[in-house]
Amino acid sequence: MAKANYVRVIVDRAIHRELDYSVPESLAQRVGVGSRVRVPFRDKSMLATVVAVPEQSEAKGIRPIEAIIGEAPVLSEQLLELARWIGAYYCCPIETVMRSMLPQVIRRAEVGWKKQLFVQPARKLDTDELEKLRKRAPRQAELLESISRLEAPMRAAQLLRETSLDNQTLRALVKRGLVELREEAVVRDPHADEQFIATSNLILNEEQTRALNEIMQALHSPENARPILLHGVTGSGKTEIYLQAIQAALDRGRTAIVLVPEISLTPQTVERFKSRFADVQDAVAVLHSHLSEGERHDEWHKIHSDRAHIVIGARSAIFAPLKNLGLIVVDEEHETTYKQEESPRYQARDVAVVRAKIEKCAVVLGGATPSLESYHNATIGKYRLVTLTQRIDEKQMPLMRIIDLRQERRKEKKAAILSAKLSQAITDRLDKREQTILFLNRRGFSTSLLCSNCGEARNCPNCSVALTFHRHPAVAGRLSCHLCGHTAAVPKKCPACGQDALIYYGFGTEKVESTVAQIFPKAVVRRMDADSMTRKEAYRETLRNFRTGKIDILVG
Repeated sequence: MAKANYVRVIVDRAIHRELDYSVPESLAQRVGVGSRVRVPFRDKSMLATVVAVPEQSEAKGIRPIEAIIGEAPVLSEQLLELARWIGAYYCCPIETVMRSMLPQVIRRAEVGWKKQLFVQPARKLDTDELEKLRKRAPRQAELLESISRLEAPMRAAQLLRETSLDNQTLRALVKRGLVELREEAVVRDPHADEQFIATSNLILNEEQTRALNEIMQALHSPENARPILLHGVTGSGKTEIYLQAIQAALDRGRTAIVLVPEISLTPQTVERFKSRFADVQDAVAVLHSHLSEGERHDEWHKIHSDRAHIVIGARSAIFAPLKNLGLIVVDEEHETTYKQEESPRYQARDVAVVRAKIEKCAVVLGGATPSLESYHNATIGKYRLVTLTQRIDEKQMPLMRIIDLRQERRKEKKAAILSAKLSQAITDRLDKREQTILFLNRRGFSTSLLCSNCGEARNCPNCSVALTFHRHPAVAGRLSCHLCGHTAAVPKKCPACGQDALIYYGFGTEKVESTVAQIFPKAVVRRMDADSMTRKEAYRETLRNFRTGKIDILVG
């Protein structure tokens, strides 16, 4: 890194200005574009990001930076260029964009790696010494024999747990010089407890081969390549195309980003990718909001240090600090979840296209139902349209029936959650020991609370939308707004007319789960939505249980 006398920074506050600071001689060789630094700002000390290293500065009263955070720059020049584009295009401060680009655990002062003590023998003990130790301290001798049998250093905590011995016994052996304790950094891998069986490439059909060839051409000449819109029907084998295209990028020494619209889709995507690239250790990294701070820290550094070559994640993974980027895949590109609701309100699909242009790499937008924007760009020639019209092995599309629930209500004289045909279909699946998934795009138990006397509805005071009644523990027995998070107690009487005539209308996933459990008491019913999946491992556990047949009916 060249010597820097001055740096131009953006502080972590929306002041809409870049500030110049001098660099002390002791830090001049360590700071560069993209470095995180601590600077004096007015009467405070603030964190900032270096965006330029000018040779001279005309600013007056320049003060020196105080410290450098971390050992290496955290944002590349390409990501800084992308941040400027996002700030200009979405009309938001670049400080806000850069805050979204870096996980909080990376933005603030370096928290470091998790460290654990590892134990190993310090020297070999002869038979006489070991016999004397057995007589004087039998517990120490027992522990020493266990340590002597180790083929490699072992975590001290794990060793003590397996031998049912205490830390005092271990420390006594260290004091005698018979055992060594060494502190080592431990990587917090969110998938460390899972095993992945290596898989190989599948044979592609004619349409898949043609689509892969289009992506290969883009990989070969990314400067002239247009974004590829891969329009393939459900089950047409788009993921296999992604896998083989990424392998081609890796063979060229490039890296890849795969975006998925929902965190709930990440586990199965990770499983397929880790299984395909199982021969390369740490090849696949994961970035999404359900990781712990420690896991996010370690995954980010795995990417930043070039140990990971493929990044899978939700929206924010588009900012992964991969070097030599060769391919970006946006799966199910039409999904609304790619749009960030808070500032900066970026659309990850569009950011992926711009990053691909900046990094001079290929980008593939995939899906069975392309967004109108992407399809329009393809029809006017801005994107390259590639279609997959056939399902793998010429499998038939599932039979779909549209059932008018109004007719069900007229027959049953009440609101029906499950139609007679759906109930019978679920019964048939249970009899055959098969599984059922019920989708509903509404959380909660009841979707609104109305007064049958005056018609007053309980609405959110902030958003003017109907409040949803929930039974789940977080807001049990309360009304909740799904837009702003406002909650309110359920009134006993109508606040408008004072009558005891409040009625719950509509139904969400909670009520469907409850109803299905009542109708099919012998079935194992589970719900999978934002309310029930509050624990970090909940998604993976539920998907694993469903995949292994432990759940009969999944509602979500």
